[in-house]
Amino acid sequence: MDGFDDPRLTAFGLLTEVYSGVSEHLHATYAEEGLSEVDFGTLIRLARSPGQSLRMGDLAAQTSLSTSGITRVVDRLEREGLVERHACASDRRASYAVLSEAGKERLERLLPQHVKDIETYFTGLLTPDRLEEFLNTLRIIRGVVRPCATAGADEVAQLG
Repeated sequence: MDGFDDPRLTAFGLLTEVYSGVSEHLHATYAEEGLSEVDFGTLIRLARSPGQSLRMGDLAAQTSLSTSGITRVVDRLEREGLVERHACASDRRASYAVLSEAGKERLERLLPQHVKDIETYFTGLLTPDRLEEFLNTLRIIRGVVRPCATAGADEVAQLG
């Protein structure tokens, strides 16, 4: 076997192809609601967080954006009325991004089609056992490559 037939290369190549292919199908649904993939990722992170809010730094860590990058995204979403900022009572330097009622309504309109797309192009292609194994595998990998992916979730849960 030469180095080009390495199963590690195959695994990574398949992962990127699957991600790109599924993302292409999802983009149309986001666009129908006037959102980008980054906008949706930010809103769904907030929606799925305790209190539907996260510290800005934790939101940046969870979305893989820089602090200034997430600030720009939240600024835009705030101008659209989809997100609000709340000051942190214990740290004047920090603020929370909070999903607004309008943001929640926008997500609720988008979610049925989004979930249908995920089912059609991703999870519905796996048996329940395979899906559970796949989710566990992804969590193992995420824990190594993105240890901050759940940053702030426990802290917010304790505050709420």
